[in-house]
Amino acid sequence: MAKVVSTLVITEAVLAVLLMASVLIQTPKSSGLGGTIGGGGDSTGGGYRTRRGLERQIYWTTWVLVVAFLVCSIVLTALRARNLG
Repeated sequence: MAKVVSTLVITEAVLAVLLMASVLIQTPKSSGLGGTIGGGGDSTGGGYRTRRGLERQIYWTTWVLVVAFLVCSIVLTALRARNLG
């Protein structure tokens, strides 16, 4: 059981680093909510813009990493609670 827990801890750390990297490499659309409503002041025109190509792939990869991190965290918490109780 200790090997499984240590493997999950390492997996969670790797997922955390990959998740941070995937969030940081995404291109910013506007300046938050103000950019969406007010236009942002640059040439993007404000509003929603569809994702295409690599940008779309990075977006969905980020969501997959989020789900994997969440599942890994829940399983690790359940295993640790089971060992304590």
